[in-house]
Amino acid sequence: METSKVYFTNLRTTPASNLLDKLERLVKRAGITTINFKNQFTAIKIHFGEPGNLAYIRPNYVARLVNLLQNQGAKPFLTDSNTLYSGKRSNAVDHLHSAMQNGFNPIAIPCNIIIADGLKGTDHKEITINGQYCKAPKIGTAIASADIIISMNHFKGHEQAGFGGALKNLGMGSASIAGKLELHSASSPVINRKHCTGCQICVKSCAHNAIHLDQQKIATINYNKCVGCGQCVALCQYSAAILGEDDTSERLNYKIAEYTQAVLTGKPHFHISFIMNVSPECDCWNHNDAPIIPDLGIAASHDPVALDQACADLATQAPALPGSKLTENHPHDPACGKDKFKLIHPGTSWQSGLEHAEKIGIGTRKYELITI
Repeated sequence: METSKVYFTNLRTTPASNLLDKLERLVKRAGITTINFKNQFTAIKIHFGEPGNLAYIRPNYVARLVNLLQNQGAKPFLTDSNTLYSGKRSNAVDHLHSAMQNGFNPIAIPCNIIIADGLKGTDHKEITINGQYCKAPKIGTAIASADIIISMNHFKGHEQAGFGGALKNLGMGSASIAGKLELHSASSPVINRKHCTGCQICVKSCAHNAIHLDQQKIATINYNKCVGCGQCVALCQYSAAILGEDDTSERLNYKIAEYTQAVLTGKPHFHISFIMNVSPECDCWNHNDAPIIPDLGIAASHDPVALDQACADLATQAPALPGSKLTENHPHDPACGKDKFKLIHPGTSWQSGLEHAEKIGIGTRKYELITI
């Protein structure tokens, strides 16, 4: 398999070249303008950030990209699908309001927002790929109907996938509610009773009313109601809510890769990742913990697999930041040169998703890093 090119720029600036200028220069060098955007509906797949979380991509970067695409004749729109778990992005009304609050509004960005899977997350198209794990992924209609896909990804840790990058943004983020249920269909969280403190954060946060405290004040899961979204696993601070033995991070990442395949098949696409504010968990939570590594820069490529691999390698090579969750959990290990996402989330396997994505032809893990 041929090597893909991944372009990278650091965050150093001069009075004559700010970060917005560097972003535009980066994506042009990476070949975004080789795509024919003329009169094409162009989905910019992004995460608007759960209100309270401040690690998401700044709207300023998005505005510069939108201007560039419009100058190329595109009809761009910002998009994301609704969430499966409780929060302020689980329906289109709240989702749009959250996006506006976080700066994704017409004042800051000259294009519209379309929530891909509609008002209640039920609007989707099934795209047949006959994958090993997903035969016909259920993709939000606005994304499935777009002519071109552009992803803007905040690179960070993720409690189930290992990290969130291009594949996670595209695969999980484009799925409708029914699609997210399919992605999580093997997830059966369990409660380690020895670790449960009865704090009730899982009870209060479960969108499906599947968890309650028993007479011993220990969390108990009603599996007739549980959809396996994993919110309890992500929020538990005591390692009491954990993934069950019948579920694996590998299986979830395989499915995410196949959903990404459904999103991208037959369409021009391009991907940008921001290796900044690399928080240990996903932007889906209403908080963001201290970053685990220094801000590194911005990377771009036509190949989302190579892009994710490059970002992971850059994070591995970076030093761990003092005072972060990483150094707190590993106080005698600077963690430089080690897989930081595996250290934070030892039950995850991000490599499996990239391996499967390469196997099914989305891209390659072999890349040439070109610094500009």
